[in-house]
Amino acid sequence: MPDSDTLIAVNDHLALHAVDEHFVHDLHQLIVKNREWLQQFLDWPQYVRSVEQTRQTAQSNMLLHQRGYAKMFMILEDNVLIGVLSFNAIEPANKTGYIGYWLDQERQGKGIITACLQAFIHFYAAQGNVRRFVIKCRVANEASNQVALRNGFTLEGCLRQAEYLNGVFYDQNIYGLIIDDSQQPG
Repeated sequence: MPDSDTLIAVNDHLALHAVDEHFVHDLHQLIVKNREWLQQFLDWPQYVRSVEQTRQTAQSNMLLHQRGYAKMFMILEDNVLIGVLSFNAIEPANKTGYIGYWLDQERQGKGIITACLQAFIHFYAAQGNVRRFVIKCRVANEASNQVALRNGFTLEGCLRQAEYLNGVFYDQNIYGLIIDDSQQPG
C-alpha cells in the first residue's frame, strides 16, 4: 500500500492520523485513563504498563502500517487524541481489511466512530486496496454491533466461542461490507 495514507480528514473537527512516535505519551495516557472500561471489551489493556511498552507497540504498528499488513490511526478531535481506528490485519491478496476501534469512554455516543469509519472506508475503497471490510465483535457488545449496522455492514454469521476475554470464551458476530468498482463511495 502506498505511503500516502498518513492523514485522513474526516470533518472540520476530526482526523485520522497514522500512528507515529509523537502520539506515544498521549496514547499511553488514554489507555491508562480508559483501562478498566476497555478491559470489558479487549484483552490487551491489562498488559499495557509503561510508556515504553506503548512505544514498542506503536513502533511495531508503524512498521506494519508502512508494509501494508495493518493500519493504525489515531482518532484526533481538534488535534486531541481520543481513540484508535485500525485495520488490525489486511489480507492484500484478498483485498480484505479487519477493522478494530476504540474511543475514549467520555466521547462515546456522539457519532465519532461512525464518521471516522465512513472516511476510513471511503479512503481505502477509493484507493482500491481494500474492497471487503470486516468487523468482528462479541455478540454481547451492543455498541460495536450497532456501529457495524449503522455503517451498512451485513451480519454474515456468528463464530461460536471465537473470542477469549478475561478467562471466558464468547461468541462473536462477523460483519462484512463489500465495495467493488461499481459501488465506489462518492
